Amino acid sequence: MEGGYFAETYRSAETIPKEVLPGRYEGSRPFCTAIYYLLTPDTFSCIHRLRSDEIYHFYLGGPVEMLQIKPDRSATVLTLGPDLLSGMVPQAVVPKDVWQGSRLLPGCDFALLGTTLAPGFDPTDREYGRRDHLLRLCPEARDLIIALTRE
Repeated sequence: MEGGYFAETYRSAETIPKEVLPGRYEGSRPFCTAIYYLLTPDTFSCIHRLRSDEIYHFYLGGPVEMLQIKPDRSATVLTLGPDLLSGMVPQAVVPKDVWQGSRLLPGCDFALLGTTLAPGFDPTDREYGRRDHLLRLCPEARDLIIALTRE
């Protein structure tokens, strides 16, 4: 559903028990998880949100456009990539509960990224955004919402 290709590269062997985690978590979590994430011209990261902060790392390839829609309904668009002088960033934080989606910029062959989460990722922590809801939430990001959702 999310899109792109990923491989988990790290999952901490130690876990944080549910009893000491905030109530938004349904069970225990590893201390930390990390993945490689590959985008190609025919893929995109469908808009979703997580219960943990997520740190994106740009490794190589073409620039990636990321939309973030915050709980206050404001939208931010940033570009992960290698050209720091033009305003691209090699790392970006997506705070918990922020809607996020991303895509490779046109004309690029691929982008290799990584993400790190702490507490670590569990599939129950991910919620996919519905296009109609996101358009009502943040109409000024209409074009990107349509591009980064499947329905």
